[in-house]
Amino acid sequence: MTSALFVVSEHGYWGEECVEPLETLTDAGVEVTVATPTGAAPEPDERSVDPENVGEEQAEHVTEVARSDERLQNPVKVATVDADDYDAVVFPGGHGTEWDVNQDKHARELLRTGVAGSDGKALVVCHAVGLLAFTREADGGFLVAGRSVTGFPNEWEEGIVDEHDLMPDGRKMPYWVEDEVKAAGAHWDAELDQDTSVTVDGDLITARGPGSSAAAAQTLIEELGIE
Repeated sequence: MTSALFVVSEHGYWGEECVEPLETLTDAGVEVTVATPTGAAPEPDERSVDPENVGEEQAEHVTEVARSDERLQNPVKVATVDADDYDAVVFPGGHGTEWDVNQDKHARELLRTGVAGSDGKALVVCHAVGLLAFTREADGGFLVAGRSVTGFPNEWEEGIVDEHDLMPDGRKMPYWVEDEVKAAGAHWDAELDQDTSVTVDGDLITARGPGSSAAAAQTLIEELGIE
C-alpha cells in the first residue's frame, strides 16, 4: 500500500492545507501517518477555522476533522520516523510552521530524505515552504538551490502582518518565506496571476497556499502513479 507521512505544526497549521490533502490521499487508498515535533496533537490556526475568513462550511468541516481524525489526535514524534519508510512526506502550511516544523532538524532530515531518496516524494505547502530555506544537502549546499518552487508570497504576507511584522495574534513573524527561500537559491514564482500554483521539480512538489491545496493533493497522487 502507498503510504504518506504528514508533518504538521503544533503552533497552528492551516486547516485546509492539511485536511484537503489528508482526505484526498486517504480516499485514494494511501495509508497516512501524522507526525508533530513533540508528538502532541496539532491545532489548526484559528483564522483557518473562522467562518468569517474561510466560510462556514469549510470552518465546520476542518474543525470536525481536527477533533475526530485519530491520526491528527494521536500523532507520532517527528524524531521517531524515517522518510524512507514512506512513499511521500507532506508538509502542510500555516504560519505556525515558522515556529516549529521549519526549524526542526528532524523535519529537515525528512524533507532531505524524501527529495533525495530514490523513490520518495515531498509535498510542501504555503508557509512550510520556508523549511526549504533551512534544509541543506549532505555537501552543505541548500536543497532548494536551483530548484523551481512556489509558496506563500510576500505580496500576501503584507496584508496579514503590520509594519513591525506582528501578526493579528500579536506574535512577531520571524521571517518571510519568499525572502528566505529565494536567498537560499530557489527559482521562485508564486504565479500570482493564476488561481492555483503548484510546482513540480523532480521529487519536490510545492504549493502556494490554501487555494492550491486540492491541486497539490491531486498532483501528488499523479506523481505517485496512483490510478
